[in-house]
Amino acid sequence: MRWLSNFAAAFAIAALLAFSACYSASRPTLIGKPAPDFTVKDADRTVTLSQLRGQVVVLNFWASWCGPCIEETPSLMRMQQKMKSKGVTVLAVSMDEDESAYHHFLNVHGINFLTVRDPGQQSNALYGTFRYPETFVIDRNGVVRRKFIGQVDWLEPEITDFLGKL
Repeated sequence: MRWLSNFAAAFAIAALLAFSACYSASRPTLIGKPAPDFTVKDADRTVTLSQLRGQVVVLNFWASWCGPCIEETPSLMRMQQKMKSKGVTVLAVSMDEDESAYHHFLNVHGINFLTVRDPGQQSNALYGTFRYPETFVIDRNGVVRRKFIGQVDWLEPEITDFLGKL
C-alpha cells in the first residue's frame, strides 16, 4: 500500500512539473510585435483594429457561455469607464455563434464598451487564442505589450497603472 502512495506522490510531482514547464521561460510570441490587424463585420457594426491606433486597446476575446468571461465583465466595464478619458479603449470580440445569445448578454450586462461578434473566429485565430477570456493590451502605436489568459480584475492598481502609462 505504501508503494501506491509513493507512486501517487511521484506522479503528482511529475504532472506539476510538466504543466509548469509549459510557461517556463517562455513569453507569448506577440509581445513586443505589431498587433495583427483585422476587420470584423457583424449585424451591428464593422470594426477594424487599426482604426483604434493612437489609443491603448484592451483586446478581449470572450463568449457569452464562458463563466470566467461573465465574472470578468463588471470589472472590464468599470475599467473602461475609469480609463476612457486616458485614451484606453476596450474592444471585446465575441466568439459566439448564436447571435441572439450574444445580444442577450449585451443587454443583460449593459455593456459599455465596443464589442463585435466574430462567429467565424478569424480574429482570434490571428492571436492564437483558445481559452476565454484571453486579452491583449496594445499600446498607442499598435504594439502588443501584454497578454492575459483567464479572468482578470481590471481595477487592480497594477493593471490600471500599467494602462495609464502606455
